[in-house]
Amino acid sequence: MKTLVFFIIILSQSCYSQLEEFNSASSKTDKRLMLGLGSWASANMIGGAIGWATAPNEEMKSFHQMNLMWNTVNLGLAIPGYIKAKRANNKLGISETLEEQRRKETIFLINGGLDIAYISSGLILKSEAKSNLEKRNLFNGYGNSLLIQGGFLLVFDWVAYSIHRKRSKNKLSPLLERIELSDNGLGFKLKLDSMQKVRADAL
Repeated sequence: MKTLVFFIIILSQSCYSQLEEFNSASSKTDKRLMLGLGSWASANMIGGAIGWATAPNEEMKSFHQMNLMWNTVNLGLAIPGYIKAKRANNKLGISETLEEQRRKETIFLINGGLDIAYISSGLILKSEAKSNLEKRNLFNGYGNSLLIQGGFLLVFDWVAYSIHRKRSKNKLSPLLERIELSDNGLGFKLKLDSMQKVRADAL
């Protein structure tokens, strides 16, 4: 009996160690993603500022102006996002890990929908430019910028979602198959095989 109890303790510690490992890797992924977004934003802000000042025509000036303004917002999201990922608490329980994982996947999916809206806005502006001669350069410049920025963000958010989703399926799901909440909700069950479950209460 003592041997069995000892085995259960070792197994439970191993499961929670793997949970911490998963959360730590997830935080590192978020830091890399935010560094990527921040690098894109910084490059566009520098290029936008230079282009705005030196562009030979109004359409290009508008294009660079929108790139600069748009990526000021991107950088404003990337920096806090990086800091949050760096300071993330990786010692989360089962339910907290699941909640955090779902939250991340949902955010990137919602952002993907917004990205499509940005691209659509760019197309609308370019369409309006055909009938509005007075603001043609402005609408074309802004429209082209929204197409590029929205397109980048759509790819970025899809890649981010795919990375987190793949890691969840390959790393988190197999681990959760070994753990489930106990019947009274006070502990959990460790699955030693397909036929037997050993309960470790109040952990």
